[in-house]
Amino acid sequence: MKAAVLHAPGQAMTIEDVEVDKPQRREVLIRTSAAGLCHSDLHFMDGKYPHPVPVVLGHESAGVVEAVGEDVTYVKPGDRVITCLSLFCGHCEFCLTGHMSLCQSPEVKLPPGKAKRLRWRGENLHQFLNLSSFAEQIVTHENAVVKVDRDIGMDLAALIGCGVVTGYGAVVHTAKVEPGSIVAVLGCGGIGLATVNAAQIAGAGRIIAIDVDPFKLELARQFGATDTLIGDANTAKQVMEMTKGGVHYSFECVGLKQTTEQSFSMLRQGGTATVVGMIPVGVKIELMGSDFLRERRIQGCMMGSNRFRLDMPRLVDFYLQGRLHLDQMVSGRLKLNQINEGFDAMKRGGVARNVIVFDQ
Repeated sequence: MKAAVLHAPGQAMTIEDVEVDKPQRREVLIRTSAAGLCHSDLHFMDGKYPHPVPVVLGHESAGVVEAVGEDVTYVKPGDRVITCLSLFCGHCEFCLTGHMSLCQSPEVKLPPGKAKRLRWRGENLHQFLNLSSFAEQIVTHENAVVKVDRDIGMDLAALIGCGVVTGYGAVVHTAKVEPGSIVAVLGCGGIGLATVNAAQIAGAGRIIAIDVDPFKLELARQFGATDTLIGDANTAKQVMEMTKGGVHYSFECVGLKQTTEQSFSMLRQGGTATVVGMIPVGVKIELMGSDFLRERRIQGCMMGSNRFRLDMPRLVDFYLQGRLHLDQMVSGRLKLNQINEGFDAMKRGGVARNVIVFDQ
């Protein structure tokens, strides 16, 4: 099969012929239909997060099951599925207490460098987040997929696999936004737009979208933002003035020190800041200690605290009802050999989500 291989941080990926194993016990083989280009992949490409190389990146995907290993009961060949990096074992402390996105059981979630499902030039090729979606086929555990029974394009379904479920979950599960609340979203890429959309679905009374890219702010309006603001050093102060005291909930969807600190500074008393973006390894966040006396909170978020086998079918329904705006999120549909161009466009700005479509 063809796959995009990252040989070292900072280098362009190359399209290579890669071998993939047959599915073993409780594993499935998926023919990849589409894969979104997520900013999280870019963090690993740029070396902000370490990962063994060479590696096939990609983790936001959808496809069709081609084969299953022994003891697979959830899917069968021919099923359309969305993948998710939040593999769950179903019986650890986190799973049993409803925090499946935090499951780290090596029974299902192999750590970086341990998965041996791909080979290139006779050597093991590293699998990314137990998926490696930038390839024509994926072998993964059955607990990394959810069936798609409704009529939705696979290019749109792929977006649900990471960006959309993360933004939705951050609002609904992690922060538990209440109807009528004032919400601010810092960063309006794919995850930020999904967060804006989710805040609208949750019934937020006012949604302030913040970004440095006017294109993304215009998109945010289409996704439900009631106000837009060009981000700068005075963003928190501007939000405090706009809202006469701050927001109930803020969502940092960029992964930067400055925006994380701003997300906390723009809270009203009792407000909650949720950090959704991936802050680079080694970066420290500085907050005013006295602000905690006003019961301001700041919390992390892993993949929207999702329960993806429940969340994703609901998100498909929201799309079919016209409440989830997936069509507007797709900026371009690319071939696999255009993947580096897609990430270059992400760096330049002016795009929400580019999607690799494998059958075009």
